[in-house]
Amino acid sequence: MVRHGQIVVVGASLAGLRASEALRAEGYEGTLILVGAEQELAYDRPPLSKEVLAGAWEPERTALRDADSYGELDLELHLGRTATHLDASARQIQFDDDSSATFDGLIIATGASPRELPNTPPLDGIHTLRTLSDCLAIRAAFEAGGRVVVVGAGFIGLEVAATAQERGLEVTVLEALATPLERAIGPAMGAVCADLHSRRGVDLRCEALVDEFLGGSRVEGVRLADGVEIGADVVVVGVGVAPNTGWLEGSGLHVENGVICDAQCATSVPGIYAAGDVARWYNPLFEEQMRVEHWTNAAEQGLVAGTNLLRGPEAGEPYAPVPSFWSDQFERKIQFGGHIDASDEVRVVHGDPDQERFVAIYRHADRLAGVLTMSWPRHFVGYSRLIAEATTWDDALAHAAEVEGA
Repeated sequence: MVRHGQIVVVGASLAGLRASEALRAEGYEGTLILVGAEQELAYDRPPLSKEVLAGAWEPERTALRDADSYGELDLELHLGRTATHLDASARQIQFDDDSSATFDGLIIATGASPRELPNTPPLDGIHTLRTLSDCLAIRAAFEAGGRVVVVGAGFIGLEVAATAQERGLEVTVLEALATPLERAIGPAMGAVCADLHSRRGVDLRCEALVDEFLGGSRVEGVRLADGVEIGADVVVVGVGVAPNTGWLEGSGLHVENGVICDAQCATSVPGIYAAGDVARWYNPLFEEQMRVEHWTNAAEQGLVAGTNLLRGPEAGEPYAPVPSFWSDQFERKIQFGGHIDASDEVRVVHGDPDQERFVAIYRHADRLAGVLTMSWPRHFVGYSRLIAEATTWDDALAHAAEVEGA
């Protein structure tokens, strides 16, 4: 149990900030160092593809904590500093400015970075969206008008597409799979989200593989693998993210698609924990290892990692959430809770997808594994609770029938 000495939190975004807050709330009295690669104080990322990108919010509104209130945490804050190497046995971290820090406890919250398409040329007008500066660059490009091509129909891609369409831009979305969001919510519900966009004028093309970006110094279009060319003044690539673990090579930690952790978010080295997009932990509720790239998980896991670091493995508590996320696309709010395979059975139990207001539930083996709602948040909490209780599929259907008959 670490109560004094020095704790370092690497990653100053949502998970790292929540971990720091938890450490002080739990009574940690020693030196606390929070290090972040970005220059900005911690901010909320979900609005970057929606309200900020649309121009409805200014960046200041995304701050997770007022700048003056950081003093309450009594920490050493270092922004614009990137960790380059960890020596777990020596309990030392190296940074890109040639500085270093030793630690008695460490929380890794370095997040993830956008994946890039192979052989992407250095053309102006090709963007990824992860940071506030990314968002403002894309917003400026949208303000100039023109044709927008979004590569990747995941949640970020579809939110960007919806925002661009609502700003009056001509939008084409290119997705390599047969339906959008296929891996996240399955093909049937992915098709529902495809209809949501198509009805509003988005040109959504699935099974479309990008072969080449066209242009001189600036992007002018995209050529697909079948030879079709699509004109573009702005391209936003949203093909997923990769956990920021390069600096952990040779550290002594077990790293495989994220930092491997146990149910308490503890890594393979005592006194080192991980949280957020970079952590791949054992979720006892679903009895498997998982890495979750959503706001709710970063916030909750950061708190758990900070708390468990102080309490130690004997007094720490398992982190066993129902993973959840939400997405605002056009005027519809989509919420998902659970952990599913794309092949799981899905059934609409309330409402009608054609009306864009419904509740669908997912079956994995004989268990309720997930819930998806569109414009019907009232039911989301109830079904999420049933998932947390490991409710059987038959009992979930009985609950749905009871709700329908009420």
